[in-house]
Amino acid sequence: MKTIELDDDLYFFIASQTRHIGESASDILRRLLEQPASARVPATVEPAVQAQPVAPADAMGLQALLDSGALQQEEKSINRFMLVLSTLYRDNPESFTQATEIKGRKRVYFSQDPEALRASGSTTKPKQVPDTPFWVITNTNTSRKQNMVAQLMASMGYNEDLTARVCGAV
Repeated sequence: MKTIELDDDLYFFIASQTRHIGESASDILRRLLEQPASARVPATVEPAVQAQPVAPADAMGLQALLDSGALQQEEKSINRFMLVLSTLYRDNPESFTQATEIKGRKRVYFSQDPEALRASGSTTKPKQVPDTPFWVITNTNTSRKQNMVAQLMASMGYNEDLTARVCGAV
């Protein structure tokens, strides 16, 4: 497997094209470029469940957060990350529940039970998202945090432009 560097806008576009949780960037690109599947993929792969369309999310809280400069004032990405997650929850608590479907290869990223997060890895460092019943792992790099936000925002119905702006601010 090779590693490539991408501009942020291209990375967020690829992430926004995810059809199901756990779909790799290679799988997304193969689908978008209409390339044949890799030989490693077993022939008995179950078809992905199509998500039901989500009503467009109300972006007023996020827009206000971006306009306020509060994200830029935070020195640490973890604080910006938590502020964005808290705002997403406040804007649409029902859609935010989809966060629990966002997972890595081995880790669970969001849960209402911090023990579920601890059980998914040895150094997850769960923290409660402020003013929500949800917990999130925090022992990830900034790029992974941005990816988590991008996936969550896509599943909540936010548009690509706002998603790219928010992720760039994290």
